[in-house]
Amino acid sequence: MRQVIVVIVLGIALTIAIVISIHHEKKEALLVLHAGSLAAPFGELEKEFEKIYGVDVQREAAGSKATIRKVTELGKKADVVASADYTLIENMMISSAPKYANFCIQFARNKIVIAYTNKSAYKNEINESNWYKILARKNVRFGFSNPNDDPCGYRALMVVQLAEIYYGNDTIFDELIEENTAITATQENGSYIIHVPSSAELGIDVAKIAMRSAEIDLMASLETGDIDYLFIYRSVAYQHRYSGVYFTELPEEIDLSSSEFADFYSKIKVSFTSGDIIEAKPIVYGVTIPVNAKNEEMAIKFIALLLNETGQEIFERNGQIPITPAICDNMTALPPELRKYVA
Repeated sequence: MRQVIVVIVLGIALTIAIVISIHHEKKEALLVLHAGSLAAPFGELEKEFEKIYGVDVQREAAGSKATIRKVTELGKKADVVASADYTLIENMMISSAPKYANFCIQFARNKIVIAYTNKSAYKNEINESNWYKILARKNVRFGFSNPNDDPCGYRALMVVQLAEIYYGNDTIFDELIEENTAITATQENGSYIIHVPSSAELGIDVAKIAMRSAEIDLMASLETGDIDYLFIYRSVAYQHRYSGVYFTELPEEIDLSSSEFADFYSKIKVSFTSGDIIEAKPIVYGVTIPVNAKNEEMAIKFIALLLNETGQEIFERNGQIPITPAICDNMTALPPELRKYVA
């Protein structure tokens, strides 16, 4: 009799274990691919979303170009794609053939700053007027992300070239970029084109410059003192303020933050070996739902959370400016549930 009871108990336990296992295996999932600079706010959105809907949000952070290529070149079926440059979604997913998305929502802004720590050489000297002189010093090493993979990388180049015009010094780009990489710039009628070789041909002088695929990959190098300074988004530097990261803000004329200076920014273009040319403009983030999304219903709910007051508060708490209301140039393609958040 005792053996029978043991067998019954074991059978019940096994059944419960199987049911729990099946439940976990079938838990609804949402795949979100996003720019590295969105890791902190999207991490908070993930927790909030999972608490509300019980959905397993799976996030992958990378440089925005690399993120979009996961869908357009590698065939990944993502539910949400968020880029640090909304024009990448428009050009690589909407205007492309085949089309990978039907709409793009512009939802947040940012700016480029120069981050540093207590380990950085000349940390007590750097300011918005002399930062390029500090970075040019022989014993200073700085970093920026790969412009082929990440908008923060090509925006760092834009900032340096804009600095030449703003400060009236035509040696800044040469000293910081051309002397230490294979990246070059040409001038024509007051405008500049920055020429970026392929990733294999960037010719980085690693004694002077550190480069990684995404800007967030360089934060550890900054915090350990491997590099002295880093071109980074203000929001990311702000999020690391409790780990000893400081930052110098740059003039609005060159930090790519202000629509007031959009015409001035547009003097700079970045040309890639693929033939793509990106014009400098104010930093605006974009988000979309790919046409091959597996879970469009939950993707809509995730973006609604991103755009509503909860999402706005999360972004503000993480040092980033939400666009309220958000912007979309193709309202007819926008899911009806999102239109109330968008102008």
